[in-house]
Amino acid sequence: MTSTAATLKADLAQFTGTEQVYRHMFGMKFTDGVKYMADVAKAYWLIDVIASHAQKRVNRSRPFMVARLVVKDGSATFTLHEDWSDSEPKKFKAIARQRIPFTDFPLESIKFYVCSGLIMLPSEY
Repeated sequence: MTSTAATLKADLAQFTGTEQVYRHMFGMKFTDGVKYMADVAKAYWLIDVIASHAQKRVNRSRPFMVARLVVKDGSATFTLHEDWSDSEPKKFKAIARQRIPFTDFPLESIKFYVCSGLIMLPSEY
């Protein structure tokens, strides 16, 4: 992990709530921590990816989802799950998947919660 990635990871862990909620053009909302991630990593595209898959699936029967991005060798895989367990990740099948052919995203992986249309970092839940 590069020093930039280590710094970003440490910074993101400091977000434990949000003071402001930002509206995405697809109608979803996101928190201060998600905005900080997008600003520092230049990854507003990642908010677009999450919103494009989650906004059509958010409803009363599916109010909580987990979005994950896993980066390997300059490409990434995005998945959206109805639930998630770090100890048993294969237990929950993805309800959406997208391959990102090229990315310079600094972290090896990142996870977001989508709760009733709000995208947030796990530490902000």
